[in-house]
Amino acid sequence: MSVLDQLNSTAFTAFDQHVMWSDMAGNLAGLAALALGWRRSMLTWPVQLLSGVILVAAYASAQLGGGVGKQLLVIVVALWGWRAWQRGRRDSHDGQIAVRFATWRERGALAAGAAVGTLAVGGLFTAFPDLSWNPWPDAYIFVGTLVAMVAQARGLVEFWFAWLLVDVVGVPLAFSSGLPFSGLVYVVYFGLVLWGMRAWWLRSREAAPRPARLTPATDGVAA
Repeated sequence: MSVLDQLNSTAFTAFDQHVMWSDMAGNLAGLAALALGWRRSMLTWPVQLLSGVILVAAYASAQLGGGVGKQLLVIVVALWGWRAWQRGRRDSHDGQIAVRFATWRERGALAAGAAVGTLAVGGLFTAFPDLSWNPWPDAYIFVGTLVAMVAQARGLVEFWFAWLLVDVVGVPLAFSSGLPFSGLVYVVYFGLVLWGMRAWWLRSREAAPRPARLTPATDGVAA
């Protein structure tokens, strides 16, 4: 039996749902990566890379081309994110990753990238049905995950909002694709995302520069 066959073999069965080793192990690694991201730990990126490698097998077995492509992009973005956070730690005064809200220009770029990317990938999957049996939700998750990871690498609080939008579609798609463990993990993701969003939100407020307070002497000059 090959390594791929072993990864896609059944780990256990619950409620008539067969859970594969790849589905379970890859998503547990993904959960760990999200929790590490909440703590702004550098380990989030190698763990995310490991999750992507394992989940390639799971999505390939479910005939979800978008899922496979998404995990391949996860691997690439994880390498880029690792380097971006290394630079961020060097440039930070306390050695921690600085987090902030995106500018309106950055938000527009992320939203436009998500819309155009989903249309492009969804059109590709529609034109080549063998790539995905459910093209538009598959494309939405594919692009949404990429947008979320890019925002995370840049230390943007909006990264958590992007994950919430991915979860809304990811849960039903995973269950309908025969990946119940992925669906369950997406539900857990939802709770972690809300927790992480709060943590990064508070951290961004602490890191925001406070306006200079006028001294009495300065008040007199200003008057």
